[in-house]
Amino acid sequence: MKILFMPKEIPHEKVIGGPIIIYNRIKYLSRGHQVSLLSFLRREEEKKHLHTVTKFCQAAEFPALPRGRPFIKGLYQFFFSPTPPYFLTTYTQEMQDKTVEMTKRYGYDVIIAEYTVMGQYLYRNDALPAKVKKVISCHEIYFPARLTAFKKEWYKKEGLRALIHLKGLRRYELDMYRSADKVLTLTTEDRDKLLSFAPELNISVVPHGVDVEYFTPQEREEEPAIMFLGNYPHLPNRDAALYFVSEILPLVRKEFPSIKLYLVGRGPQEDIIALGKDPNIMVTGTVDDVRPYFKKASLFICPVRLGGGFRGKILEAMACGRPVVSTSLGAFGSGAVDGENILIADSPDDFGAKVIEVLKDEKLWNKISINGRKLVEERFSWQKGVEILEKVLEELIQ
Repeated sequence: MKILFMPKEIPHEKVIGGPIIIYNRIKYLSRGHQVSLLSFLRREEEKKHLHTVTKFCQAAEFPALPRGRPFIKGLYQFFFSPTPPYFLTTYTQEMQDKTVEMTKRYGYDVIIAEYTVMGQYLYRNDALPAKVKKVISCHEIYFPARLTAFKKEWYKKEGLRALIHLKGLRRYELDMYRSADKVLTLTTEDRDKLLSFAPELNISVVPHGVDVEYFTPQEREEEPAIMFLGNYPHLPNRDAALYFVSEILPLVRKEFPSIKLYLVGRGPQEDIIALGKDPNIMVTGTVDDVRPYFKKASLFICPVRLGGGFRGKILEAMACGRPVVSTSLGAFGSGAVDGENILIADSPDDFGAKVIEVLKDEKLWNKISINGRKLVEERFSWQKGVEILEKVLEELIQ
């Protein structure tokens, strides 16, 4: 097969979150197929990592992401464009033209728009050859996620932004899925949710994964520490960190006054950076390798309250043998069972109590650690996920 991947950001080997899924799909599919990449270049510093993914690609192009729109143009588009504001922030004519140009030049059998927002380049794009199969890989269903963000943050700037993004979003998003030859989701839960909105959709589940050879169990450190990993410009991650520090960490400190918290990941903004004024909270920013921080941490937290989709970060923590304490939303789609291979809590009091419990109870720590690692080995290795994707694509083009 000839496959073009179109993610919204470059999926190199040093990224975290959703892009690492795409990196591994490209890596493993390139062993038996011709794979190309068309992605936005969002940050200049990414250029040093391009070689880690381009070595698997027949061709690769990286148009620049637009740096905002003039106010008057944005206002006009808000009222008169058929495309919702949430999609317009990631639209350029250059990307539209490159999609058509590369498809005609290389004769792709299938194009995979990774992230729903990139599906707009396949939707109503009449210049694409009729034979190419169009696939939208849905990492998150946008309109219910934006609605949840508005309900929780309606009194803040983020809530207003979510309300603006909701304009025309549901209809456009569902119509775009209907136009695709195939929709991919990461979980059966997201598949079922999408089918409840549009039963006619052609959906396959291709699960998230983790490199179980790269992420391996680490010995437990003597001093207790907690870790969270996220891409902090993404609101659900930023909200999770702030929520944990303000409402849960004080409860944990009653038992462990000097416990350390590592907030690891790209793009911490002012509110997250300010947390680092506390001498026991370390805000790292981008790191080349997250494994040393898993080693430092006694457990991993995922106090996510907003958004949707799957959190691959908990798989990495489990693969490293770190017990995970998560909200129900944070554990969504993992198939993990509370008290067996994860600890789940949805209120600050319960979350804090479970963090304290697993830190104090060595038997419980070992149980969750061993069973979490077993879960990812059995269900979430990258090879298994890519084999499923390969079969889905072969059936589609046949």
